[in-house]
Amino acid sequence: MQDKVSVVTPSWNSEKYIVDTIQSVQAQTYTNWEMIVVDDCSSDRTVEIVEAIAKEDPRVRILQQQVNGGAAKARNRSLQETTGRFIAYLDADDIWKPEKLEKQVQFMKDNHCGFSCTSYEVIDDEGNALNKCIHMLPKVDYVGFLTNNLLQTVGIMVDTSIVDKKYLVMPDMRRRQDAATWLQILKAGYDCYGLDEILAEYRRTVNSLSSNKLKAVKGVWSLYRDIEHLSLPFSCYCFVRYAFLAVWKRIYIGKRGNMR
Repeated sequence: MQDKVSVVTPSWNSEKYIVDTIQSVQAQTYTNWEMIVVDDCSSDRTVEIVEAIAKEDPRVRILQQQVNGGAAKARNRSLQETTGRFIAYLDADDIWKPEKLEKQVQFMKDNHCGFSCTSYEVIDDEGNALNKCIHMLPKVDYVGFLTNNLLQTVGIMVDTSIVDKKYLVMPDMRRRQDAATWLQILKAGYDCYGLDEILAEYRRTVNSLSSNKLKAVKGVWSLYRDIEHLSLPFSCYCFVRYAFLAVWKRIYIGKRGNMR
């Protein structure tokens, strides 16, 4: 029997994308899953859409927040409701390839690892590929993640038979709460193993928090100093490496895209 995978999905005004997101889960070759969508006070038709899907597929559930509290609180509420051995994260505008769960669960079992991330590609608002693929390293530890932020929520999976669920509780932050959570897991001694296969699509929308480069830079620095409480010299070291690798990846990926 397959071990259940619990899919954690926060949503907010996601009517444009949520159907494609849920359908990508329903299309999985791995069928023992539950998807818990926690809506953060949407003002559009997100709740109505998910409720209609849930009536047809009981593996999909929706919960509604009474007060808009951000993605961290929505994910934490979803986490409380999970019943699966494996926890996987999928935001309401991202997409999985059909074999994502099957291949990642098997990868984690074969390698006896509690924390993993798949490689992924970046798409735009309309789902068009941006010729940007992020490839995972074989293994990332705490310092490695601080200086080379490769991990993305859409590719993350955790085996709760190995990693205590308490490390998955996200800090109450409006920005970079996911990165802070991965650091919690890494700091606890669980390295993240990379499955270098493109099994997910990360949507970079025009108005997304991560699309604003200046805010992203400030968020990284705040993560070092305010959340991880790194020393100033070590923060500077991590930031310089982070910036260098970010520029290098952009140049490298651009060259690969032009060669196609």
